[in-house]
Amino acid sequence: MTTPGAPPAPGLRDRKKRQTRAALAEAALRLVAERGLDQVTVEEISAAADVSARTFFNYFASKDEALVGDPAGGGVRLVARVAAAPPGQPVLTTLRHALDEVIDEIRADRELWSLRMEVVTRNPALLPRLIAGNAATEQAIVDVLAARLGVGPDHPYPRLVTAVAGAALRAAMTRWATHRDDRDLADLVDEAFAALAAGLPEPGPAR
Repeated sequence: MTTPGAPPAPGLRDRKKRQTRAALAEAALRLVAERGLDQVTVEEISAAADVSARTFFNYFASKDEALVGDPAGGGVRLVARVAAAPPGQPVLTTLRHALDEVIDEIRADRELWSLRMEVVTRNPALLPRLIAGNAATEQAIVDVLAARLGVGPDHPYPRLVTAVAGAALRAAMTRWATHRDDRDLADLVDEAFAALAAGLPEPGPAR
């Protein structure tokens, strides 16, 4: 049964497309982690995912895009969640709640996200593409926040808070991916945002 107001469940064709896209991304990450960025071809990635190279290019424009992901779809959803937040809600609260879907997607496949972070860290040449993709989403969020706050598009606050929130998410993700403890990603993100809201107080000495 569909909940009133909920988006319709994806059909079989959409599910298959998502599965193929995920299989290609996973194949690309695993092969590059094993062999290195320059030692893996699109043809090899396609073969590992059991599809043709032509099919690969239906989903990704290049090998690099398969490795870092295409943030366009997720970015659109994130911006929409920020825009739909209740009027008057504190900005940090708005940004934290907007990240719920992103956190769920990352948490659902910890191994793959850990592998993606490892591959990008080992191959700095991938960073410009990763940053460029995130920059478009960040600019859209900045525009939405400026409108919500009633300030001009050149006001520094929307850009600063958006950048800081993104850094908090990345710090929490790195901690979650590299420390195999029982802390949930959502809890780590909450902790990071709480520190931001408190003005980033300095921690006491480790005991």
